[in-house]
Amino acid sequence: MRSVHDFPGGIHPPDNKAQSLQQPIRAVRLPAYLYVPLHQHIGEPAQTLVSEGERVLKGQKLAEASGQLSVPVHAPTSGTVTAIQSHNVPHPSGLSDWCVRIEPDGADQWCELEGCEDESTLAPAELLRRIREAGIAGMGGAGFPTSIKLQPPEANQVETLILNGAECEPYITADQALMRERAVEVVAGLQIMRRILSPRECLIGIEDNKPDAIAALREALEDSGIELVVVPTKYPSGGEKQLIELLTGQEVPHGGIPADIGVMCQNVGTACAVYRAIRFGEPLISRITTLTGAALTDPGNREVLIGTPISHLLAQAGQQEHRTQRLIMGGPMMGFTLPSKEVPVVKTTNCLIAGTPEEFPPPPPAQPCIRCGMCEQVCPMELLPQQLYWFARSGEHDKAEQFNLFDCIECGACAYVCPSAIPLVQYYQHTKGEIRQKRIEQEKSDRARERFEQRQARIEREKAEKEARRKARKEAATAAPSVPPEQSTEPAPSSSGRDSATTRAEQASSQGAVPVHAATGPDIETLTERRDKARDKVEDFQQRLADARENAPETVAKLERALQKNEQRLEAAEKALADARALESAD
Repeated sequence: MRSVHDFPGGIHPPDNKAQSLQQPIRAVRLPAYLYVPLHQHIGEPAQTLVSEGERVLKGQKLAEASGQLSVPVHAPTSGTVTAIQSHNVPHPSGLSDWCVRIEPDGADQWCELEGCEDESTLAPAELLRRIREAGIAGMGGAGFPTSIKLQPPEANQVETLILNGAECEPYITADQALMRERAVEVVAGLQIMRRILSPRECLIGIEDNKPDAIAALREALEDSGIELVVVPTKYPSGGEKQLIELLTGQEVPHGGIPADIGVMCQNVGTACAVYRAIRFGEPLISRITTLTGAALTDPGNREVLIGTPISHLLAQAGQQEHRTQRLIMGGPMMGFTLPSKEVPVVKTTNCLIAGTPEEFPPPPPAQPCIRCGMCEQVCPMELLPQQLYWFARSGEHDKAEQFNLFDCIECGACAYVCPSAIPLVQYYQHTKGEIRQKRIEQEKSDRARERFEQRQARIEREKAEKEARRKARKEAATAAPSVPPEQSTEPAPSSSGRDSATTRAEQASSQGAVPVHAATGPDIETLTERRDKARDKVEDFQQRLADARENAPETVAKLERALQKNEQRLEAAEKALADARALESAD
C-alpha cells in the first residue's frame, strides 16, 4: 500500500456536508430562459455562431473557440435564441459579460452527436480534438481548457496522473455525490486521459470522510491498474499542490506547474465529462451542483444545465428569503458572495450556499495585528502571511512579490485562524490584481514604444531612400550631354505663336504623349505621406483590437470592420505610390 505523506499547515473546519448528501442526484426543471455566457474558462471568450431568432438544438454549438486557449460553448437544450446580450455573470466584481439567451421549447431535442463505442480505436490526437470540441474545461478550479492541459510540453513527460476527489472545502459535496453514484463513468474518463498521456501510474486521491464514494470507487477500479489512495481529512488537501505532496511526497517548484515534476491533476467531474464526450459525443452542457445552507428546505445535489439562473435553482431547493444572510457561490473558504440571484450557472459552479445569520454572522471589525504567528503556522504554502499583509497594506508590491505572494493559493486558512479578524485573503487578492494590472500596462507601454521606434526607423529609412533617388536623378542630369542650339532640329517659331503651340500640342497628342496640363496628380512626397498615415492608422486599429479582445469584447466586431477598411486604404495608398514611382523611373 502506498504511504501517504503530509503537507505543512492546514486546518480542520466543520465540514457541514451531511445535509446535502441525504438524497441522490436529482434533475432540475427547465427554467423560462437560459443565459449561456461566452466566457466560462481561462483564455479568450468564444465567438458566437448563432443569431437572434435562430432555433438551436441541444448540444449545438452556440459559439466557437476563438483561439488556442479557448473552448466552444453549446446549447444546453433545444429552443430559440431570443437575444445575445450583456448579462450579469458569476464574478466577485458583479460585472456583466456577453451571454446567449435561449428560450427552451420543452422538446429537449438533441443535435447529431459523434459518439464512439470503443475509444481504444481513436488516436490520442483525435481524443484531444473531441475533448476540445465538447467544450470541456476544468470543473474543479479555474476552468482551464482540458484539451490544453492534456498536452503538456514535450520535455515534461507525465509520470503520475492524479484524479482529485478530495473535495476538502466545507459544504461542497458535488464530487462526492458524483463518485458515489457514477463511479464507473469517473473511472472510464480517467482511463481515456491515461490513454492520452501514457503515464507510469494513475492515482485517485480522496479524503477519508467519504466512505460511500470510497466503496463505489473501489468496486469500479477492480482490475483497472489504478490505485485509490485515501488521505486524512484536512483543509486544503484538495488543493492541487497539496494533494500532489500528499500522494507523491514531491513539491511543485516555485513559479512552476505540476508538469515540471512529471505530475498532472484532473478533477473527477472533468473525468466524467471526458467520458461522456468520447463515448456519447455529448458536449459539456450540465454539471452537478451542491445546493446547501440552512436557508434551504430541500438541500441536495442537482444536475443543472449550464445557463440556469441561480434564482431558479434556489426556488427549486426551497429558499427561505427571510432567513438568507449570504448567498455564496463555491465554498465558505474560497467562494464569493453573489451580487445577484439572476446570474447563471457556469461550468465551474460546484456549490451554492444560502446561509443564515447563525451560519454566517457578519464579520467583526478588523483589529490590529498582534503578531501571534498563527497565520504562518496554518499556511499550506509555508509563506509568511503577516509580512505579506504588511506589504500589501503599505503598497510595497515589489517586496510582496519577493516574499512569493503569487504562491498563495488563497485558501483562507490564515484568515480563518486570525484572532484579529483581518481579511488577509482580500489584501492578497487586491495586491495580486494591482501587480497584474501594472504588468498589463507595462506590456502595453512596451508595445507602444516598439511601434513608435519601428515607425521612426521606417520614416528615416524612407527619407534616406528618397534622398538617394534625388541624388541619382541629379547625377544623371549632370552626366547627360547638352544639345548645342545650332544643332536643334526644332523649327523656328512662326509669326503666330498661338498656332505653333497648337500645332505642337496636336503633334504630341497624335504621338500618344500626355499634355503638360494633364499631369495634375499628387507628387511622390505627398503619396508617401498618405501611405504613412494609412499605415499608422492600421497599426493603431490593430492595437485597439488587441486591447478590446482582452478588455471589451463587445467592441471587437466594430473594430474588426474599421481595421479592414483601413487595411484597404493602406493597400490603395501603397499601390498609388508604387505606380507613381514606376512612372518616375520610366521618365
